Amino acid sequence: MGSVAGAVLKTLLLLSTQNWNRVIAGNSYDCDEPLVSALSPASFSSSSELSSSHGPGFARLNRRDGAGGWSPLVSNKYQWLQIDLGERMEITAVATQGGYGSSNWVTSYLLMFSDSGRNWKQYRQEDSIWGFSGNANADSVVYYRLQPSIKARFLRFIPLEWNPRGRIGMRIEVFGCAYRSEVVDLDGKSSLVYRFDQNSLSPIKDVISLKFKTMQSDGILLHREGQNGDHITLDLRRGKLFLLINSGESKLPSAHTLINLTLGSLLDDQHWHSVLIQRLGRQVNFTVDEHRHHFHAQGEFSYLDLDYEISFGGIPAPGKSVSFPHKNFHGCLENLFYNGVDIIDLAKQQKPEIITMGNVSFSCSQSQSVPVTFLSPRSYLALPGFSGEDELSATFQFRTWNKAGLLLFSELQLVSGGLLLFLNDGKLKLNLYQPGKLPSDITAGVGLNDGQWHSISLSAKRNHLSVVVDGQVASVASSLGSEQTYSGGTYYFGGCPDNSLGSKCKNPLGGFQGCMRLISVSNKVVDLISVQQGSLGNFSDLQIDSCGITDRCLPNYCEHGGECSQSWNTFHCNCANTGYTGATCHNSIYEQSCESYKHRGNTSGFYYIDSDGSGPLEPFLLYCNMTETAWTVIQHNGSDLTRVRNTNPENPYAGFFEYVASMEQLQATINLADHCEQELTYYCKKSRLANKQDGRPLSWWVGRTNETQTYWGGSLPDPQKCTCGLEGNCIDSQYYCNCDADRNEWTNDTGFLSYKEHLPVRKIVVTDTGRPHSEAAYKLGPLLCRGDRSFWNSASFNTEASYLHFPTFHGELSADVSFFFKTTASSGVFLENLGITDFIRIELRSPAVVTFSFDVGNGPFEISVQSPTHFNDNQWHHVKVERNMKEATIQVDQLLPKTQPAPTDGHVLLQLNSQLFVEISAYFGSGSSVIYNFQENYSLSKNSSSHAASFHGDMKLSREMIKFSFRTARAPSLLLYVSSFYKEYLSVIIAKNGSLQIRYKLNRYQEPDVVNFDFKSMADGQLHHVEINREEGVLFVEIDDNARRQVHLSSGTELSAIKSLVLGRISEYTDVDQETALAGAQGFLGCLSAVQLGHVAPLKAALQPSHPAPVTVSGHVTESSCVSQAGTDATSRERTHSFADHSGTRDDREPLANAIRSDSAVIGGLIAVVIFILLCIAAIAVRIYQQKRLYKRNEAKRSENVDSAEAVLKSELNIQSAVNENQKEYFF
Repeated sequence: MGSVAGAVLKTLLLLSTQNWNRVIAGNSYDCDEPLVSALSPASFSSSSELSSSHGPGFARLNRRDGAGGWSPLVSNKYQWLQIDLGERMEITAVATQGGYGSSNWVTSYLLMFSDSGRNWKQYRQEDSIWGFSGNANADSVVYYRLQPSIKARFLRFIPLEWNPRGRIGMRIEVFGCAYRSEVVDLDGKSSLVYRFDQNSLSPIKDVISLKFKTMQSDGILLHREGQNGDHITLDLRRGKLFLLINSGESKLPSAHTLINLTLGSLLDDQHWHSVLIQRLGRQVNFTVDEHRHHFHAQGEFSYLDLDYEISFGGIPAPGKSVSFPHKNFHGCLENLFYNGVDIIDLAKQQKPEIITMGNVSFSCSQSQSVPVTFLSPRSYLALPGFSGEDELSATFQFRTWNKAGLLLFSELQLVSGGLLLFLNDGKLKLNLYQPGKLPSDITAGVGLNDGQWHSISLSAKRNHLSVVVDGQVASVASSLGSEQTYSGGTYYFGGCPDNSLGSKCKNPLGGFQGCMRLISVSNKVVDLISVQQGSLGNFSDLQIDSCGITDRCLPNYCEHGGECSQSWNTFHCNCANTGYTGATCHNSIYEQSCESYKHRGNTSGFYYIDSDGSGPLEPFLLYCNMTETAWTVIQHNGSDLTRVRNTNPENPYAGFFEYVASMEQLQATINLADHCEQELTYYCKKSRLANKQDGRPLSWWVGRTNETQTYWGGSLPDPQKCTCGLEGNCIDSQYYCNCDADRNEWTNDTGFLSYKEHLPVRKIVVTDTGRPHSEAAYKLGPLLCRGDRSFWNSASFNTEASYLHFPTFHGELSADVSFFFKTTASSGVFLENLGITDFIRIELRSPAVVTFSFDVGNGPFEISVQSPTHFNDNQWHHVKVERNMKEATIQVDQLLPKTQPAPTDGHVLLQLNSQLFVEISAYFGSGSSVIYNFQENYSLSKNSSSHAASFHGDMKLSREMIKFSFRTARAPSLLLYVSSFYKEYLSVIIAKNGSLQIRYKLNRYQEPDVVNFDFKSMADGQLHHVEINREEGVLFVEIDDNARRQVHLSSGTELSAIKSLVLGRISEYTDVDQETALAGAQGFLGCLSAVQLGHVAPLKAALQPSHPAPVTVSGHVTESSCVSQAGTDATSRERTHSFADHSGTRDDREPLANAIRSDSAVIGGLIAVVIFILLCIAAIAVRIYQQKRLYKRNEAKRSENVDSAEAVLKSELNIQSAVNENQKEYFF
């Protein structure tokens, strides 16, 4: 019945959600109309303009009037282009171009939005993408679809980078549609009360949706209560939303005990935030902006006894249920719906169901305060004082996460010296220094780096010095002496200018990073817009009219209960007492099994086991019995002998077993083990296990599957059989169990249960001890497991064309990979997985270098570990890599780990979609080719996908890494060709004389740069390796790990608007040099292997596509091995193994369905097998099966075969472990 009710609740909740989606998304369909093209020139404005023909009115997309776009007077990071759409619109996409026919274009920019043209907010995707990639030339169009969309009237484009050979130039378009909304403005004393028909609503369901914006950090958004203490309250506290739900007669001892859920942060930023609350019985969905939480409440929660009215903006008549402090909401509400009822529309129509308390208006007033963001420690704002005044005074508000930083410096005139106001350890310190006198210090406030707004008022006059922090007078000191104090100097906020400017400003603790607003100097309000326009004061590295603070602990990327703290630029995880370590508390400090502890040399004892490694399950304490086999011993609370009397089927006895671990932990431990067993003994005297007349079970046990089990021994379920039945030695041969003989004397049925899917035993039920002299007793042993299925896994790769593929690697936020390898090869890819732009790769870069490279959307990064000795020594080496939100790390053996910090801001989610496997090789027949197209024509069509991806109109390369191997006997040959829409190209060819040539043409008007390797003929039928790295105009080339060259290119630094990559014959080309044309006409005959251009793998896309790829194959191209002689065995296929769940059918070309879904899962056995490449590993290991007991009859015997290769593998690892006892080995 419970399950049926749950299903009904889920259905109702789904229907409610769908109705809500129709409400909020009613105007989002077909929302891609161009909005800029019809605007008048007056709707455009900018920070400056180069000339009247470069004004902002000429910034429409594809227009050529004026100078063909907007360009500012000076190209720097303080310029902006702004559009006024006339009213709030929904904006779903943006597009940019450079200045027509010019060298002026923007390569990256920020997008800001606002309702009023003041207090701008920066648009972000994934909560952390700061900038958009712009253009690579003047005329191509780059589109970006915005997910989520923006609802605003004003948009501002802020160029960050531009063509270094030109200046800032932009043409823009914005796509979207009209946005309709109902708004109400509440002044902090007003509210709306909605009274509804008691027959119209269900007591178990509520769906509430609204948007709000405010400058106040506290206020009640909604409240509904009943007579018995039940209530639902949505309360804004310190910029966070608290959903409070109280059920029953429970009293509220404090404001903290009632908090059910907290979401959001920094919500007092005077920008719109959306809220959705769905309550259906005990299920509650709570959504704030993009953050969502679902929880299932406990206790008597499904029914709330509430009155038939709900208030918005305050609690007009507080009852006994809300004894916590609260304030009315001061701000605006928009599109307020309660169970589908438009509350604001009813209020505007003055319907009787709505009671208006206080003054409300139906338009949203706009704040006139102008915040300013101090972006870096070098930021400062210098404002002039007013000379001749006998008082130094300043007031302002600030918010920050940093513990330290200068807030204000001012030089004292006449008395000389200066006054510093700064943060130190989250406290405010005021320091006054004068020549010849000891400095005076005043400390005020605590925890001022909490991200909240704090107000400061400073005054120095005659011999009085006072500081007021958040309304509290901190201190008054008589330390100025009797001299008159004159200010008149410059006030430096947030930092000091460079010393070269002659400033006397002092900054002992570094600059301030955070926001300020409401700045006053000498009792005069500072006009920050005048500062922005350059008519007042001076500044550096500021963002005026915007507060750019973000909460880096929302969401909390610290795993396993780690405590998150933050500064302006990053977050930190405190992993103390969690059992985990690492930058995000990802790595368990405990081993996964007793087998692992035994391999480290540990003896018998109690150990913490983390059965899922870095997964979500907590470690737990158990006993490891280190005999010849490492036995995991998991105890429970029912190990003593338990006697049972006076039971019958109507009055059964049930014994329950509680283990030292949860069922999830036990399941992970059992799944990891090779073998598990549990001894169950049933003692009986006239107590049967089954009714011999009808076969009905009279006693049974229940395992973790919650199914009734009636077998009492053996590794395979055989209903109503015991060990004696399997072995053929029961006391009565008519039965399969001793107890079923029903004798008036004690006997027993004892057996080891070893069918893993049913273990452990959780419950035993006895029903046949109600007859005279009938009695039973039972005893259950601990759960025993041995072996580690993830440990002894290996595979050998005997050719460069060998590979293993697996399901897509899912590690969006954090993931780790560990494995052992041994090889004699000098290089090779261990592991690779690709996305549309994202990728990860682990490779042996050279005999002494292992490299981990990846791209999560910010561009490729790589980190390498270099060893003083070679890794290709045919010995086992251990590799461990981790990538999380803070950093990427790689460690090999006991060498020092290398770390690459994550960018402060940018893409964070690793999104992969291909199968995980090692690159393949291919044989190219005469005239064949593989063409990988980079460019596709994207359009913003109606009803287009809302996938959060960019629409790139062009693609440029200022740097690239190219790697491949080849074998051929033909000259000339074309190995690789990268073409461009702008007649630029890169070609790698073998010339007629057999030399290898690399030809870069990075400027259509110049001849190509040629790098020639003529030390030998490369068309010698041998396998050659080529690696090309270019950083703008500097080229590094390495051939066969010995011929190295660095060249400075003269033709340019960028390969613009690249079109395609060609392997083999070029069928269509223009404007290439004669040598490239000759080689392209001949094509390539032979074998190409492991071809990579950045993260693009064209052979993999062509021959092993896991999703539709922009690749064309012409002629005879087949998978083959570059180890064999060129041209031989051209149609051979290399053996492939797939490790995945084989249930059901699947298309081999599609990603495997049952992939690893946990962000933090250690890839374990799935990753281990992709690591031993290039003529490396001696044998394939198979897992060991050991059986504690062998039954003589009615059960298949299991032999304990130990593969010799596995013995060799164990022996080698043990020998190396003895060399270094402290080596920690990760296994799978």
